[in-house]
Amino acid sequence: MDAKLDITHSGNELTFIFRGEFSLYNISGYEKKINTLDLSSYTHINIDINTLTYLDTSASIFLNIFMQKLNKNNISYNLICSSSEFLDTLNLANKYADKTTPVKQRKKNFLENIGKESFENFMGLLDFFAFLGKLFSTKLNLIHNFKSIRYKEIAFEINESAIKAFGIIALTSFLIGLVVAYQGAYQLKTYGASIFIVDMLGISILRELSPIITAIVIAGRSGSAYTAQIGAMKITEELDAMRTMGFDPYLFLVLPRIIALMIMMPILIFFSDIMAMVGGMIVANVDLDITVNMFLDRFLIAIDIKHFYVGIFKGPFFAFLIATIGIYRGMAVKDDTQSIGFNTTKSVVESIFAVIMCDAVFSIIFTNLGI
Repeated sequence: MDAKLDITHSGNELTFIFRGEFSLYNISGYEKKINTLDLSSYTHINIDINTLTYLDTSASIFLNIFMQKLNKNNISYNLICSSSEFLDTLNLANKYADKTTPVKQRKKNFLENIGKESFENFMGLLDFFAFLGKLFSTKLNLIHNFKSIRYKEIAFEINESAIKAFGIIALTSFLIGLVVAYQGAYQLKTYGASIFIVDMLGISILRELSPIITAIVIAGRSGSAYTAQIGAMKITEELDAMRTMGFDPYLFLVLPRIIALMIMMPILIFFSDIMAMVGGMIVANVDLDITVNMFLDRFLIAIDIKHFYVGIFKGPFFAFLIATIGIYRGMAVKDDTQSIGFNTTKSVVESIFAVIMCDAVFSIIFTNLGI
């Protein structure tokens, strides 16, 4: 007999007839059905469990709580049951339910919360170092055995992580070039130094803006994708299956992503340089009457090649940070779908923070070196 709850009423009397099996799995459905009724409009309720074929302790607790609720609201009820086994189960559940006392959750104080968070952060740092250790040991093995390099996977990741990002990089960089040039043009025009917009754009875009903007876009697009992909594979136990079959995930999943991004990031920054300068050139032409030829002539005279090299040099380091953090966060996903969203958010935030930190360190080093 199928599990079912029939509800009939006659005047001020309501009857619940439970049929088939009544267990933990159908309590929620029955509760929703009962909650749709206004029980206060009835003076007597019959609870008929004669047609039940199975009653577990969870359902017994539910029935006891329901009958206690009726008592509390001064509604009379009648339990219709001819099975001594079901009555014993109901009595047993009622007996131990009375002895159950809710456990009070002790509120943690301020120091306990700080200690807990510090410990979790410390353990997370150790896990990250362990991940880096495994990553570098795998890289060292590749140096001795080039045949192990997964060229096909690297090519696939180059297309997925970088080539498909050219569109968003182009648009973002073009708009940044427009905005910087427009804001600079207003100030330079006031002092009659319009031509120096080329110097301002060249140094700021080539040296700082293009590498940072490119890294932020890639962290939000490709770094988060790494976390989501690796995390989903971990939840579906694909990583365990790979290890069982003798495939090292670091060799087939981790290194191809990192190598692909490290190869493509300088190219993306170069492309970003071009688009941002085009945006600045348009504003210079429209707002300051600086022709394209004048702009390019000034650019060749005023902008040293070292600014371009500095921006390109940062690319592989930014790529390594973004890919490593994204993949590590994917590996840290727990066995629930909420964990993917949590770790994806953390990977983007941590990647951008790491990139900015790295850029600050480079700025200090290059300045002290006179570059």
